[in-house]
Amino acid sequence: MTTVTTRTIEYSADGLTMIGHLALPAGDDRRPAVLVGPEGMGLSDVERRRADALAELGYVALAFDLHGGRYLGDPEEMLARCLPLLADPDRMRGIGHAALDVLRAEPRTDPDRIAAVGYGTGGAIALELGRDGADLRAIGTVNGLTTGRPGETARIHCPVWAGVGSEDPIMPPAQRNAFTAEMQAAGVDWRLTVYGGALHAFHHPTVDHPTVPGVGYHSQHAQRAWRDVVDLLAECLPITE
Repeated sequence: MTTVTTRTIEYSADGLTMIGHLALPAGDDRRPAVLVGPEGMGLSDVERRRADALAELGYVALAFDLHGGRYLGDPEEMLARCLPLLADPDRMRGIGHAALDVLRAEPRTDPDRIAAVGYGTGGAIALELGRDGADLRAIGTVNGLTTGRPGETARIHCPVWAGVGSEDPIMPPAQRNAFTAEMQAAGVDWRLTVYGGALHAFHHPTVDHPTVPGVGYHSQHAQRAWRDVVDLLAECLPITE
């Protein structure tokens, strides 16, 4: 493992001052970079630790913000903000591009070698960046198997990996099928991993506040999903010393 340096980054998006978490690997050379998007509750230590873990592997990583520095632990407040956001691709793209611009401007980032990985709402934003034609080397989404506007998925020019729990009521089989049909029709290099017995947000450690129905942590599948993300990055964004 390498020594990791972290710092908070303020930037503007969606009419808010966002507060992201940047993690840098040791050294001063340019490295491939990863944008990390959080679940609908917002940026937390879970995503910060994931960015740090990616930096330990040698990536520049930015865990981006959704709610202007706030973490929405009240399910009703979270849904009141996230449902309109998920229904508005242009807003999602604005949030994603603002964070992507920050990551691309970081001197340690190789601007031609960037991936986007997101969970839930953050995963939907990663997909919308691809549908908007963003120059990405890979897209990974967990619990965020959203569909887009007709024809725009053909603008995704990188591999897409998606993970979902088999018992996720928020991303049920019909939603999975619509997502994969859209990817296939657009000619995207896509993969879907279904984790048996897992609920929504199975990757996220149990929280100490109420959640929406259908959420549950699955430690074994959480580890497997993380390995799948790392494997995606190793394939599409290999670290070369």
